[in-house]
Amino acid sequence: MSYTALKVTEAGVVLFDAHRRRLGAAWEAAFDEFAARAEPGIYGLRGAEGQLEVIRRDRSRLWSGIGVRYLVSPIVGRLGPQVKTPSPSPWDGVRQEGVATLLTSADGSEVFESCAAAVLAWDGRGLVATPETSPRVASITEPFLLERHAHRRAPIQRAAGWPVVLVNAVAGACVVELEGAEFPASIHEALNHSIAQSARRSSP
Repeated sequence: MSYTALKVTEAGVVLFDAHRRRLGAAWEAAFDEFAARAEPGIYGLRGAEGQLEVIRRDRSRLWSGIGVRYLVSPIVGRLGPQVKTPSPSPWDGVRQEGVATLLTSADGSEVFESCAAAVLAWDGRGLVATPETSPRVASITEPFLLERHAHRRAPIQRAAGWPVVLVNAVAGACVVELEGAEFPASIHEALNHSIAQSARRSSP
């Protein structure tokens, strides 16, 4: 099964190329047909049994200013990015309406991702992405942004007090409410600008 969740604007599918790659070659023609005609909104696309199912969604799980809580990652112990799957999935049990759950190591000290997005931090000098070996969903938004913005990879330790932004293909970059330093507004804006510029209706 292939699956991706995406946003369509008037300009087209946000992160068009990355969604097309995630679904895979078998679904390229069906994805292209969807992208050419889809109305602005949020969708889940599921490819299985010879058909690309299109599921319309009401809204994103995330927004800037959302509150957070912390739970141990449901895939702690696995190594590196894991294939994104629709519900039912290991992440269903750590999601709570109206809250972004930051998923951590077994001892709660290190943040790997959120329940619905990748996590980027600001260490006072630049962007920090979690190490490649961290257990998390294989985000398409994180690598897209890291290709375009200076960063380093290092453990995102809760004790460091770094502000974070949650990034995914539907919500874009969302700053969450954490005590301490604020995530720089200029960097937040730059991340969202990069994401918005990726929207297209067709392949080049």
